[in-house]
Amino acid sequence: MDAADPFAPGPFAHPALFYRDDREYLAGTVPFIKAGHEAGEPVAVAVPGERLGTLWSALGPAADRVTWLDMTEAGRNPGRIIPGVLRAFADRHAGGRVRIIGEPIWPGRSATEYPACAQHEALINLAFAGRDAAILCPYDVAGLPPEAVADAHSTHPVIIDGSGERRSAAYAPDEVVRAYNRPLPEPPGSAAALRFDLDALPDVRAFTRRGALALGLAPRPLGDLEIAVNELAANSCLHGGGAGTLRVWAEDGHAVAEVSDAGTIADPLVGRSPVGLGSNGGRGILMVNQLADLVRLHTGPDGTVIRVYMRL
Repeated sequence: MDAADPFAPGPFAHPALFYRDDREYLAGTVPFIKAGHEAGEPVAVAVPGERLGTLWSALGPAADRVTWLDMTEAGRNPGRIIPGVLRAFADRHAGGRVRIIGEPIWPGRSATEYPACAQHEALINLAFAGRDAAILCPYDVAGLPPEAVADAHSTHPVIIDGSGERRSAAYAPDEVVRAYNRPLPEPPGSAAALRFDLDALPDVRAFTRRGALALGLAPRPLGDLEIAVNELAANSCLHGGGAGTLRVWAEDGHAVAEVSDAGTIADPLVGRSPVGLGSNGGRGILMVNQLADLVRLHTGPDGTVIRVYMRL
């Protein structure tokens, strides 16, 4: 593997690195980091915790010049990676090129999380279009399912593996965004439900609190869930036809709150791009992404459904 520096300054680069073991992982990541240091480019590494130690040890003293993030925490919700990890770092160094290693998909990601992960990888291309940055995304092809590896070909214009670097013939990020905008499974029949409109907004937080308390959600995430649901319900009243439905239930170790309405979200980056104070909208879902452990969204002509997951 020769990854000395396929990312010379220029347009945005977003390659996938396919690796099968530590040797291939380090062969693809360490030269990327060192080339950034040699070019005077700020470097951030956001990978799962066990990979942080592997890279830190391999870099030696150069590790002190890297910004380190555990992706299992910073990127547990894929919806906050673009604004809270990638853009947060790039915007702090807006005067020049940045390099980031981001590994948002790892063995152990759940089937519920994965569609948001795949959409995230596709949307990086839109979020960073025209920016002077390189984001290298490692994929553990020995541990990930074939679906994830196939999707990586569609979300990354360049693939790097043991045979070298090549353009991806399957690159089609917009198709991935559309493919994973699937209707969400129906909530269980036991899910508590509340129909709300603008006049009933004060009931939304109380309903959420009662339902989440009954599920055993701890005080801190309970407060975050209340805020998140309140933001989504307000959006429904303002932009989603003036009303909506709230449901709360437990699923796979999470408290889940779902807000559905008649609106349609046109911007694929909603909730994933930083929003200025002067903006007329977009802050609500951005806030929800920052608070939640996972956000799933389906939108179309028949309406929008947003689910917020908090670990119990």
